[in-house]
Amino acid sequence: MFHIFGTLSTSFFEPPPFGLAVGKIRHMPPRLAASITNLSPEVKGAVLITGSHGGRYPGVLAATAGVRAAIFNDAGIGMDGAGIAALRDLECLGIAAATASYLSCRIGDAEDMALRGRISHANAVAQACGVLVEQSCAEAAGRLEQAPLIDIRCNPVHELRSEFELPGQRRRIVLIDSASLVNKTNDIGAIVVTGSHGGLVGGDPAKAIQVAAYAAIFNDAGGGIDGAGRTRLAPLDDRGIAGFTVTASSARIGEARSTLVDGIVSAVNRIARDRGAVVGETAREVIERWARREPSPAP
Repeated sequence: MFHIFGTLSTSFFEPPPFGLAVGKIRHMPPRLAASITNLSPEVKGAVLITGSHGGRYPGVLAATAGVRAAIFNDAGIGMDGAGIAALRDLECLGIAAATASYLSCRIGDAEDMALRGRISHANAVAQACGVLVEQSCAEAAGRLEQAPLIDIRCNPVHELRSEFELPGQRRRIVLIDSASLVNKTNDIGAIVVTGSHGGLVGGDPAKAIQVAAYAAIFNDAGGGIDGAGRTRLAPLDDRGIAGFTVTASSARIGEARSTLVDGIVSAVNRIARDRGAVVGETAREVIERWARREPSPAP
């Protein structure tokens, strides 16, 4: 039994004997997914290009989906190399994986990755297939068609949710490692702290955060080309939700607790600014002030 996913779980996978490839299927065109949290069954056995960051949780989801290989966005690499951590984890399972540079393509946009993306990192399995740094994502995806197909027997992936409590707290602080784990009923009016990148998934404003939260906080994924790592913030203004990002260098992407405890504010939307959030202060300072503020009365 491998135990490689640290804070996520100690028992997600049971690899086949010796961690070797156990089968081959017909090759197929690469599959594109704006977010790895919303995959179709067709990705099984295919090369996946996803707009998600290359952190540990996306790595778990890639292996769980049974992909042949995956290309993620490196999200500016960030604190402790969190934006590319999936590459090492997947290599331990014998699965090929690579990342595209956040400076070459928009995070959250698989189509842009396929069109403009350039490889920034590749694990040993991907390198053995001929994937090289600075190679286009399109060429790398073609090379990865020869990657071994690994049969991983997966245990369920548990939701990575918790709450942070403070003395004198008046508003809930919800920690979710992926914005996809938001609860559309229970998280209404809460301060939602995520480990997700701050880029619009597939460019869809409705996916900035899928709940009427008081505030939503993200990792800026280094900012990146076209400022993609902060594009959730403006649509949140339109919905009356405060939003800010923390610098990728200050907090581990994919870990909501690191966003809260380690994060330094890098960008704020208008509502967050009106509520007193300032670029350069700690995320925890802002969140604690908001959590102790009297909630507005229900209409």
